[in-house]
Amino acid sequence: MIEFQNVSFSYDGKTPVVEQLELVIKTGETVGLIGANGAGKSTIMKLLLGLLLPAEGKIFVDGLLLEQKQLPTIRKKIGYVLQDSDNQMFMPTVFEDMMFGLLNYGMSKEDAEVQVDTVLQQLGLERLKYRHNHKISGGEKRMAAIATVLAMQPEVILMDEPTTALDPCNRRTVIRTIKSLPQTKLIASHDLDMILETCDRVILLSQGQIAADGDCRTILSDGELLEKHRMELPLCMQKI
Repeated sequence: MIEFQNVSFSYDGKTPVVEQLELVIKTGETVGLIGANGAGKSTIMKLLLGLLLPAEGKIFVDGLLLEQKQLPTIRKKIGYVLQDSDNQMFMPTVFEDMMFGLLNYGMSKEDAEVQVDTVLQQLGLERLKYRHNHKISGGEKRMAAIATVLAMQPEVILMDEPTTALDPCNRRTVIRTIKSLPQTKLIASHDLDMILETCDRVILLSQGQIAADGDCRTILSDGELLEKHRMELPLCMQKI
């Protein structure tokens, strides 16, 4: 489904943020993307969306080469849940936000409303339908942002720090939602306990390169490996 072939990128044209990246994510996989600040996690997501274009190498999504003329088709396949929901929810109400993308892609108003109601019901968020975005809690807004993305029925979901600043109850709701989604998922996070609970595979980035790629529990239980790359064991694995 997703393939990076020898991809390199630099913001200043000199210092590589992603360097000769070789990566394949198969259909249906849930992959955690971890690493210290500046490791290249968010850059990889922006490259996958075509918000940034690689200086070298090629990116494929569902067999399509990521290039300017293919971007509209590729972006229909990908849903992106931003770290800051305020940057994603820009319409007055949750309903209007969810409708916006569907109508923009040419769906009829009647079909779009059915799709919105279906997704809200699946997530147990019917109560938020007509709520104003500036009047709901951070956790509710995060769930509404996820609902907005799911309404578009993407084949791939990207999530950037989906549990940041959530209280325990809302964090649990987000984790439960992630685990229930059948789509291919790439989740970038410092919340290693959440990654451990939701992902089968983990990619550890360091200075724009893959330092480790494999079974989630195996990598996240390797304290020496994590410490080498300025990270710590998940809290559930730390000895009290």
